[in-house]
Amino acid sequence: MHQQQLSTPAVRTAPLPPVPLRSKVEFDGELINRLGKNGPRYTSYPTADRFSDSFGYRDYLHAVAAVRTRGAARPMSLYLHIPFCDTVCYYCACNKIVTRNREKASTYLGYLKREIAMQGALFAGMNEVEQLHFGGGTPTYLLDEQMGDLMVHLRRSFRFAPDEVGEYSIEVDPRTVSAERVHSLRRQGFNRISLGVQDFDPDVQKAVNRVQPEAETRAIIAAARDAGFRSISIDLIYGLPKQNLETMAATIAKVIDASPDRISLYHYAHLPHVFKPQRRILEADMPSSGEKLDMLALCIERLTEAGYVYIGMDHFAKPDDDLAIAQRQGRLHRNFQGYSTHADSDLVSCGVSAISAVGATYSQNAKTLEAYYEALDNNELPVVRGVALGMDDLLRRAIIQKLMCQFELSISAIEQAFPIAFATYFAPELAVLRHYARDGLLTMDGEWITVTMRGRLLIRNLCMVFDRYLAVPDTAPRYSKTV
Repeated sequence: MHQQQLSTPAVRTAPLPPVPLRSKVEFDGELINRLGKNGPRYTSYPTADRFSDSFGYRDYLHAVAAVRTRGAARPMSLYLHIPFCDTVCYYCACNKIVTRNREKASTYLGYLKREIAMQGALFAGMNEVEQLHFGGGTPTYLLDEQMGDLMVHLRRSFRFAPDEVGEYSIEVDPRTVSAERVHSLRRQGFNRISLGVQDFDPDVQKAVNRVQPEAETRAIIAAARDAGFRSISIDLIYGLPKQNLETMAATIAKVIDASPDRISLYHYAHLPHVFKPQRRILEADMPSSGEKLDMLALCIERLTEAGYVYIGMDHFAKPDDDLAIAQRQGRLHRNFQGYSTHADSDLVSCGVSAISAVGATYSQNAKTLEAYYEALDNNELPVVRGVALGMDDLLRRAIIQKLMCQFELSISAIEQAFPIAFATYFAPELAVLRHYARDGLLTMDGEWITVTMRGRLLIRNLCMVFDRYLAVPDTAPRYSKTV
């Protein structure tokens, strides 16, 4: 069936005012307690739990062919998944393989390079890569020589934008790298670095099996600056065992002093019945729901006082960071790596469990090494599930993207891009939004839906209103708390 090409909704044409140094997102503990519930993070729509195994390798090839037929080249994003870790962090819910057997990584790299070459051949002559992200697992589990070889292979398979244009990032466990290795990563082509910290408190670190001295992390930050990385990001988690308001205040003060360009502050979802490593965490060590909200309020207050802009969800950035600039200019986007400055890029992902977004489709690779290797041995890409988006999916995705990234939605822009009358098509949704409006989470008129500073922390709740899949009875997919 022919898929109609739909235009991207317009953004406000008037110049956007500069963002003040202090982003006045409002924390309302009573409101969060009352309205907080489990819901998707909307790194895609439909969300990954809605993918079907009826979508396979050949469907992906059709999606690539449709992109090629489209003609005009767009920038491309690449994601590579490196699943290996030396040790297990008890809180982790990532698709990972904990092993000290380095031969497993060598075997995996051989197959990964085959997949990269196959993907590169499909997109040959079409797109220039402007964004690259290595995630895991622990990407720096790979030896320096292995990483260098992999980067050379990537550049043989794809055409990359110059360093000053492209955003090439890697997630780093500070325990796995030295200052020399950080400089080597910069020489290999990475210009953005993300450091997993989670918490600086020694007791918290022991409780989650991730002992990482502050001095070790600070040394890697200093090395990244010295090596010329354009952006340094730190990941934190609140709600971990042994955390309390005092320990969180100490950690956030140390993070502010380290002055990273971006900070991600994730809520720990304790689901030991789903993720086996979490069963090693003692329930008695877990902070209460009230304590977790107090920690979140404290972090928001301290970070905004320090000049960080609240981007959305769990992300903060300095006002001159590309994320903050993209948000002001209406170019911010969400994908499987979180917030991104590349809104119209096809995302090609390689590696076990990796998810691609090409044209009007999502596709996911096999989640086990055995299935991943078997597909490549059969000279097929390891795509095992996915979804082709219909018009309703594309419409709702556009709305959710705008709300998640810009906190506002132009109704007329949606009506220009899609063949609908907004008030009629979304009459049930607008009725629900009116209830949220009475709680002060948003304002609505005939032209705009605007999320208030009070509603920004509950943005997932507002987006869930437009998610038609949540109304379909199923096996109750598991999501984290919206706040």
